Amino acid sequence: MAKRTESTDPWVEEPKGFRAKQVAKRTAKRAAKTKKTRWYKQIWQVFQMTQKAEPLIWLWMLLIVLGVVGFGVLFGLFVWHGHAIYMSVVAVPMGLVGALVLLARRAERAAYAQIEGQPGAAFAALGQIKRGWAVDQEPIAVDPKSQDMVFRAVGRPGVVLIGDGHPGRLTRMMKKEQQRIGRLAPGVPVVKLVVGNDEGQVPLIKLARKLQRLKPAMSKGEVAAVSNRLKSMGGLKLPMPKGIDPMRARPDRRALRGR
Repeated sequence: MAKRTESTDPWVEEPKGFRAKQVAKRTAKRAAKTKKTRWYKQIWQVFQMTQKAEPLIWLWMLLIVLGVVGFGVLFGLFVWHGHAIYMSVVAVPMGLVGALVLLARRAERAAYAQIEGQPGAAFAALGQIKRGWAVDQEPIAVDPKSQDMVFRAVGRPGVVLIGDGHPGRLTRMMKKEQQRIGRLAPGVPVVKLVVGNDEGQVPLIKLARKLQRLKPAMSKGEVAAVSNRLKSMGGLKLPMPKGIDPMRARPDRRALRGR
């Protein structure tokens, strides 16, 4: 009896699992279509997010486009005579590019404004660094009560400790971590930064730029060696709860004998 692939005849057999495979293919195609987001939809989503923080962003974008087009028309009238229409056509995409650049910068500022002041916001800013730095995925020190955190990044300028929280408490935490680094990697420069908007602090939006502008003091090979050595220190060690010390505990012999 011949097997069918797509048939309405109920008396014709179909391979085992054929229907399930067809359903799986259809669902995979639908999932692929939903995952793909058009570029203009992405721009519209970014524009909506930015407009919530800056309602007049559309006006600034429009002024940039009109300003660039107006400059192109004037250039074609008075400098390159007889080419005003050509320059206006060329100026339109240039104005759109300028408007999109403004939108990208304001969107970045709006995104940082949403997470500013939240615990762990410094790590989100450190994620903008693409190459040349080894950033720990977890904080190396945390105050459970105040949620103050210290993050660590290793690059050519040395070891950078980034504090996120109250400056007074962070001073003690960062000093302790600096002493640990000095014992394990002596001679390696340590830079301490505190995220904030007060004097002597680094704004969250400028944190990644601040790290990239630090002067290099080590080679790439030294950066890898120091990073591996610091990883051997282990992760974050939470404080041991008060009570019995597991290293000094002794088993109850009567309980072991069943008494």
